Amino acid sequence: MKTEWDYTELAAAYLKRPDYAMEAIDKLISITGIKKGAMVCDVGAGAAHLTKLLAAREFLVKAVEPNDAMRSNGIKQTVRYPNVEWFEGVGEHTGQPSNTFDLVTFGSSFNVTNRQEALVETKRILKRDGWFACMWNHRDLSDPLQAKIEAVIKKHVPEYSYGTRREDQTDVIKESNLFDCIQSFSGKVVHKVPSDDVIEGWRSHGTVHRQAPELFEVIIGDIADVIRAEHSDTITIPYVTHVWCARVKK
Repeated sequence: MKTEWDYTELAAAYLKRPDYAMEAIDKLISITGIKKGAMVCDVGAGAAHLTKLLAAREFLVKAVEPNDAMRSNGIKQTVRYPNVEWFEGVGEHTGQPSNTFDLVTFGSSFNVTNRQEALVETKRILKRDGWFACMWNHRDLSDPLQAKIEAVIKKHVPEYSYGTRREDQTDVIKESNLFDCIQSFSGKVVHKVPSDDVIEGWRSHGTVHRQAPELFEVIIGDIADVIRAEHSDTITIPYVTHVWCARVKK
């Protein structure tokens, strides 16, 4: 399925990205009160970073992903989970049945939708007391290495913007007038990976690619130089998982 944000060339690199913070996922489950066997729709499921965490908690997960290459990788990542099914679709048109899900999640995907249309669609497929959640992993820019990488990006793209992925989503959710009990919270996760995998992971950075496609390889090269200057085979990257959730308005 063709979308405005085409992740085909970035799909392999997405496998190198970190999972979401366990404490954030646990808090989401606690707030929503969903139990084993609950129906969950993971929208924009990509390479299954969130899907597999939901599946491991024994929810029945319908993973919706428009990009063929990303969906293929996601299927491989969740092959051991019989409680996961994959579908082609987007946040605005999931293709899922109405009044079905206890929870609908957007892991690093809500920002690439028309958010108001995606919320309308989410409301349609949720049960009357169902929950919406969106989340992103943000690099901790106070970390010295991440600060250096940030300086590289800004050197090449002075007006660089993270767009809606680093915005507070509260007002967007309120604007829909479809949800209440809006809550936001976060959790920390440390991603310890081989240096080469960190560099490869940067090749999945769609926000950088979208804003500077002609400079993308140069930027990745400069980031690689910064990482290699650490003279370490393994790099530790601190992330913060930011989550917003809300319940269908009664």
